[in-house]
Amino acid sequence: MDIAVIIGVLASICTTLSLLPQLIKMIRTTKAGDVSYLMLAVLFVGGILWVVYGVLRNDPVIIVSNCVSTVINIVSSYFSIRYRPRDRKLTELA
Repeated sequence: MDIAVIIGVLASICTTLSLLPQLIKMIRTTKAGDVSYLMLAVLFVGGILWVVYGVLRNDPVIIVSNCVSTVINIVSSYFSIRYRPRDRKLTELA
């Protein structure tokens, strides 16, 4: 395996798992007051675009890692909505 592929795989693993600590913390504490909904939305759009890019490039590393990232993002979004403070104003969501 070529060094560029190894670096690409390691980078994709790191970025794919980057939201996992936040997701685990939300689930354990049942709190999501500090989670930025705007960040999750931008990350979701970026993940979808990366999947499309990976399909166009026929690159399984990009496709798989960003599919997993998008799923983690969706689950994080779900829990951030479920555990959001009830009295939080819409202007404070970003």
